[in-house]
Amino acid sequence: MNLIQAGDLVQLVGRDHKYMLVRLTPQATLQTHRGVLRHDDLIGQPWGAKVMSHIGRPFYLLPPATSDILRDIRRNSQIIFPKDIGYILLKLSIIPGQTVVEAGTGSGGLTTALAMAVGEQGRVISYDIREDMQNLARRNLAQLGLAERVEFVQHDIGQGFPARDVPALFLDLLNPHDYIGQVREALRPGGFFGAIVPTTNQITTLLSALERHTFAFVEVCELWLRYFKPVPERLRPTDRMVAHTGYLIFARPVIEPFDSEPAVDGAPEDTEGAVGDVSLSEA
Repeated sequence: MNLIQAGDLVQLVGRDHKYMLVRLTPQATLQTHRGVLRHDDLIGQPWGAKVMSHIGRPFYLLPPATSDILRDIRRNSQIIFPKDIGYILLKLSIIPGQTVVEAGTGSGGLTTALAMAVGEQGRVISYDIREDMQNLARRNLAQLGLAERVEFVQHDIGQGFPARDVPALFLDLLNPHDYIGQVREALRPGGFFGAIVPTTNQITTLLSALERHTFAFVEVCELWLRYFKPVPERLRPTDRMVAHTGYLIFARPVIEPFDSEPAVDGAPEDTEGAVGDVSLSEA
């Protein structure tokens, strides 16, 4: 059986599903409004065990999900929501050993997820012009043991990205359209670009910039996530939901743009929204 060790990051979940994240340290104690818990009483317990505080209030010991870690990090700015981060990782093709660049470190929410995804052999290069934001993000990453995977660079990307030939790059800035030329110089042809913006007028400006700088296969989307009350007798959506969090834009830098082509065999030229068959060809 896998037992909890000293130094493990533990999620303590109460009956109301509210939780706390705690790094277990021998001889330390945790003071909560539901009572006191001694770390020594938690070390050596199996994952999933129920423990009681000194006043008899129950908690479950669980390994934290990445989404819970991201929600719990200290922040001076709004972080990208986990529902968006998961899709970003897929669209940028972030895998172990990958190098990825981000601009707009913020509090380090996306930085944390990228560092987890690239693994010990990968590298995240994070640019921000504000030293205070990078210091906060650096502390957040250090608490999770991920700081060595991230290179924090205080730099104005308006002067260009020092990194070159990178396979993936993401912008979390209010004006990403101002830096597409710099992005184009940093990304390798065929690489993966992504950005997030809060309003539709920003999308329009960004799309024009992507077109000017020879980006293709552009996608714009918005992700909604609706929770349901997990009660078998009255299963229904929860009373509230987080709807709009941001618009996601993805594109690929190419060497030459598509030339306009006539329709083939009478097929309509406008295939917007169409999804073709996808298969992996055998060698």
